[in-house]
Amino acid sequence: MRYLESLRASARVPLLQAAKTALATIAAWVIAGLLIHGQLPAFAAIAALLVVQPSLNQSLSRAIERSLGVIAGVLVAYIVGIVFGGGYWVVLLSIVAAIAVTWLLRLTPTTSVQVPISAMLVLSVGSSTPGYALDRIIETVIGAAIGLMVNIFVVPPVAIAPARDSVDALLDEIANRIDAIATALTVPQSPQKLDELLVLARLLRPMVDKANAAITAADESLSINPQRNRHQPGLAEAEALRDRLSNLVNRTTAMTRTLHDRYADELLDEPTIAALAEETRRAAHDLRLLRLTPADAPAEASQAAQEPPALTAPLTVSRPDPTHWILVGSLLEDLRRIREEITGEELV
Repeated sequence: MRYLESLRASARVPLLQAAKTALATIAAWVIAGLLIHGQLPAFAAIAALLVVQPSLNQSLSRAIERSLGVIAGVLVAYIVGIVFGGGYWVVLLSIVAAIAVTWLLRLTPTTSVQVPISAMLVLSVGSSTPGYALDRIIETVIGAAIGLMVNIFVVPPVAIAPARDSVDALLDEIANRIDAIATALTVPQSPQKLDELLVLARLLRPMVDKANAAITAADESLSINPQRNRHQPGLAEAEALRDRLSNLVNRTTAMTRTLHDRYADELLDEPTIAALAEETRRAAHDLRLLRLTPADAPAEASQAAQEPPALTAPLTVSRPDPTHWILVGSLLEDLRRIREEITGEELV
């Protein structure tokens, strides 16, 4: 059962993409069948099916790869047929020659598979059919073009929402980690609890990687997309916030690491710690104000986004105990840098 489960994807392909794939395949079959008589237009249907991808950039790449693969395969079969004639073993030779060509030219996996398949079909199926090779090239180009046009003109795919959601998720978790630091400064912590705080802070880095991947996918979805100008500002906003959050991850992790390594129960008796914990909570509050607000958000959300920061004036710091001054000083400096990232102000 484990092997059968590995055949399933972690998530379904969007229903819209499945519908567009079906539409492109049917249209390619019908149009190619009307234009090219004789063989069933399987090449056109396959090309259209493969070309409809999650982004227009991927669709264009797949269309080019598919078309070039068929053309290269036909050329290999044509040359092998001229040199060695026909025969059972010539088909095998054309497959080997096609694989060698793809290896020498370092073609993509998609093209590398298409070249030997096309060569094999031309020599095995099309040897007795005049014009078979040329028809298959035309048919493939028709199918690829139809698949690309369907993906462009029928609700072009845009991946802006997942990118913005991933950035918001990262922001929320950073705020949670900052809140956890504030709590640790006011409530006694066991070694196990401190270890948990550090582990959770380190898990912010995979979330940064996830946000980066989502933004890359969103940017790719806007390539050659007719809706690019409409969605580009939303992506730029997500990218700018992602950059600020990446710096905050470093600050939050450093703050947590310092607390983990230099924590002592007597720390709670320091006169500055209570105020430092309060400012840390306010930093988490202000960070949540930077959340990306969807365009269709209610008016209350827009008003919340305009709420002024809660960070107060600089703290008056009393001289800490000699055993705690490194911890207190490090936390204060990290908090200052976190505030700079949140407010966009550089303090002197």
